[in-house]
Amino acid sequence: MHIRSIAAPLLKWFAGNARDLPWRRTRDPYAIWVSEIMLQQTQVKTVIPYWQRWMEQLPDIASLAAAADDSVIKLWEGLGYYSRARNLQKSAKLIGDELGGRFPRDVAGVLALPGVGRYTGGAICSIAYNQPEPIVDGNVARLLARLLGIEQSPKDKAVADRLWSVADDLVKHAVSLQKPRQRNASAFNQAMMELGALVCRPRNPLCGGCPLQGCCTARKENKVETIPALAKRAAATKRRFIGFIINWRGKVFVQRRPSGDVNAGFWEFPNWEVSADAGAAHLAKANLALGQAELLCVIHHSVTRYRNRLEMFLLRVSRKPRLAKLHGEWISLEEIDKFPLTAAHRKVAKRLQT
Repeated sequence: MHIRSIAAPLLKWFAGNARDLPWRRTRDPYAIWVSEIMLQQTQVKTVIPYWQRWMEQLPDIASLAAAADDSVIKLWEGLGYYSRARNLQKSAKLIGDELGGRFPRDVAGVLALPGVGRYTGGAICSIAYNQPEPIVDGNVARLLARLLGIEQSPKDKAVADRLWSVADDLVKHAVSLQKPRQRNASAFNQAMMELGALVCRPRNPLCGGCPLQGCCTARKENKVETIPALAKRAAATKRRFIGFIINWRGKVFVQRRPSGDVNAGFWEFPNWEVSADAGAAHLAKANLALGQAELLCVIHHSVTRYRNRLEMFLLRVSRKPRLAKLHGEWISLEEIDKFPLTAAHRKVAKRLQT
């Protein structure tokens, strides 16, 4: 089987099976760029409402560049990996300042944007401009590895290089089959991602409905469940945090995470990482020995390999406290919904409001 033989049946399959996703209804490179950044490390069903809200409020590069930081972060609230939002706005400002507000039309220009890597650059240029640029994400890597019978992990450099080379050859071949008004670079790259997401799944792949089943080495050798080999995951690390909601006259104290920190720019209640056996002594450390603290809730949340436990205490005080070591703002419970909060602290706020 020559790998190029998959192009025609895959294009035909995609024409009849592509999901109707909102960013597929446009060729606007800005809209496609936003979708591709949002889709990094995030499922399609999660991204759809975020993308729609974003495009309603920030419909073009100029509006993104001019938006207040809090507005951008608020639109991203809950998507995670927040550096993506900051890089989008940084890129929009760069495009406005250096490119006359026009989104770059070649892969080198797209790759020069903050937060854009090889896959994202290829996806934007192929989907928006129908340029024959290759893409290899997790879905494509799995699909190609099974078709070719590659048993090693796609994260191995030699394997990754081979997959990118194959993807490059395939998209160029797909374009060579193109008829007038067809956009085969766009369709073929999306078809590979779509087949990987819907049919050639990591577990329990739907081989019976695959248009490429006759070409698949893994299926012929009964190795679909073992190809490709999965890289070992890093061991999970447990972390514990203690936080405080200081309630004074119906207002609560929130602080902004500083630049350079994870989730920089987001707001949260005062909190500190503590040892697993830490006790109430951390009230003194925080200069919050203001009265009796009651446990409001415990939030468990995961960030990459970290398994975090956040214990939130409620402090009701009659006098406005002097918080010498903390820098933030007093806001009402009604205002808190307007502030972009980190995911764990948004859960705390909802618990507080109930």
